[in-house]
Amino acid sequence: MTAPLSPASGPGHHPASGPGPVPGTGPVPGTGPVRGTGPAGRPAPATGPGPAPTPAPTPAPGLDYVLPLRWAEDSGLDELTGYLRRLRRHTRVIVVDGSPEELFERHARRWRGLVTHLRPDPDLDFANGKVSGVVTGMRRATAEHVVIADDDVRYDAAALARLRALLDEADLVRPQNHFDPLPWHARWDTARTLLNRGLSADYPGTFGVRRSTFERMGGYDGNVLFENLELVRTVRAWGGRELRPLDLYVRRLPPDAARFWSQRVRQAYDDLAQPARMAFFLSVLPALAAALLRRRHRAVLAGAGLAVGLAEIGRRRAGGRRVFPFGASLFAPVWILERAVCSWLALAARLTRGGVPYAGRRLRTAAHPVRWIAEHRLGGGARGRQSGRSGSPPARNPAALWEPSQNGLTAESPQRHSATVALPGSTGRPS
Repeated sequence: MTAPLSPASGPGHHPASGPGPVPGTGPVPGTGPVRGTGPAGRPAPATGPGPAPTPAPTPAPGLDYVLPLRWAEDSGLDELTGYLRRLRRHTRVIVVDGSPEELFERHARRWRGLVTHLRPDPDLDFANGKVSGVVTGMRRATAEHVVIADDDVRYDAAALARLRALLDEADLVRPQNHFDPLPWHARWDTARTLLNRGLSADYPGTFGVRRSTFERMGGYDGNVLFENLELVRTVRAWGGRELRPLDLYVRRLPPDAARFWSQRVRQAYDDLAQPARMAFFLSVLPALAAALLRRRHRAVLAGAGLAVGLAEIGRRRAGGRRVFPFGASLFAPVWILERAVCSWLALAARLTRGGVPYAGRRLRTAAHPVRWIAEHRLGGGARGRQSGRSGSPPARNPAALWEPSQNGLTAESPQRHSATVALPGSTGRPS
């Protein structure tokens, strides 16, 4: 049985009603107050004053937008609906919704005629449900250039246009997220972003990807915690080109403080996929304790100053000062201390519990190394691509790419999931 590449019909699927424009209610995505829409297109209560409605142009061809979604409550529905209405001016939107039935039907009523709205394909049962949503959306995408974005990401027209242009040159594009608004906990987490920028690049909640590349790779493993890193490494293993434009800024809504705290250990667990980084954070507490016991307070202050300096380098790169406040750099020592504590808790979870809970399961693997992906998933990866012949099943039989197995893609060798055991756990949410 071959899963469809075009949108399916039937229960749980609500395609856009036609190619005509959908009236907008404000500026382009990410610029100002948001208005939602109610059933039958009636305006819903606004979150704030906004400019008068303007006619929406027909979505530009050649760009699709995949938004995997799984909500337990609808407090952000009006805001997201307003964003989707404006986004629809510039791209075809596919929302893959794994929410409970009551919420799914409410979303279907609000978004009918606005987006393609459907459930994850039933043959997909990845432990990381976000990947099931991404793969389902990519199956329905028709454009060569596709944006994959979390539900808290807010593109504007300029960012979409630039990302689309960059996909002419690359297989995967990693924009730079920034929080807006910036409550205290968002400034705290922004320190992580600045430190990453100071050394290399950050991992955002959105990517641009070529659909043909995604298909030829056979997607990516959805039984890992750090699914964004897994996608990046799969593209690298396949031999694809990745671009990391540090000045392609895309707004992201911050989580509330409760969710921020709930994500601390799980995000630290991601570092198990980056051993050198994990080793550094595990060394911070012993080094700090040794310095304090020896009364080397100047060394501690020097370390804190070094962290602030590195974050400030990241803030100043590629015009970052226009979206990152200086106060976020001052949080760098605090964030490093938090990550040092949580790294030990993450390591304990790996050793004693076999992983961390995520969406009702327990995930052991953060992400696979590039070499492992090339050998076990792609059958040679870049070497196969460069020779024009990959050892992967999709390359030998392109039609087999979207043939579903119980894992969602063509059945592969047992090694693919040997390190990923799904056990009961609690509900989580992608970063």
